[in-house]
Amino acid sequence: MKRVDLNSDLGESFGAWRMGDDEAMLALVSSANVACGFHAGDPAGILQTLCAAQKRNVAIGAHVSYPDLAGFGRRNMDIASADLTADVIYQIGALQGLATAAGCRVSYVKPHGALYNTIAHHQQQAQAVIAAIKALGGHLALMVLANSPLEALARQAGIRVLREAFADRAYTPEGTLVSRREPGAVLHDPEQVAARMVQLVTTGTLTAIDGSTLTLTAESICIHGDSPDAVAIASAVHQALTRAGVSLTAAAG
Repeated sequence: MKRVDLNSDLGESFGAWRMGDDEAMLALVSSANVACGFHAGDPAGILQTLCAAQKRNVAIGAHVSYPDLAGFGRRNMDIASADLTADVIYQIGALQGLATAAGCRVSYVKPHGALYNTIAHHQQQAQAVIAAIKALGGHLALMVLANSPLEALARQAGIRVLREAFADRAYTPEGTLVSRREPGAVLHDPEQVAARMVQLVTTGTLTAIDGSTLTLTAESICIHGDSPDAVAIASAVHQALTRAGVSLTAAAG
């Protein structure tokens, strides 16, 4: 039986500002990328999400970011390596403390937004994130953009890699995500997204934005929790993969 992990970005509400429907998403995904307070999330809300994830037996990942609450972590930042390493250690440590209180554990790291896209190709910042994981013992897996140079860098450092594809994002022919500034970058039709993910898991291919066929191998599929269509898309993907005989299982364990 084929298997794949379904993940989503959760714990992103901040005070009175609500983001996404964590309870609904946790009923559909096998892994949760939980905000660590740098791009979104407050301690009480993060703890609530972790407790809900623990009840659902959903795997927990540290969704680390640039220090960018105002920009939701989607603005590029030129940060010294030592500062970035310390920032990532700080965020993982905070989430680990809250996870312990919730009766669960952090098993992987997934960078968020601009940091995720930057370290996919920027070696210096990638090495800073890898250094943070190594400093914490090196046992946490790193979720990376499938087909990116970061995969090899992490493996060379002895870090377990989880390759990721995005359900609700369009791809370039080169295998990178189409910029959110471009039309068609974000996909909103649940049935279209579900069909694409069945294609990906069963054939190892995906249709790029120009209609060409892209070869892609991924252990995990992400659905952004902040999208207005998130629950509908996650439900459609969950049902389509299940009908196709695919087991939804946490990649990090």
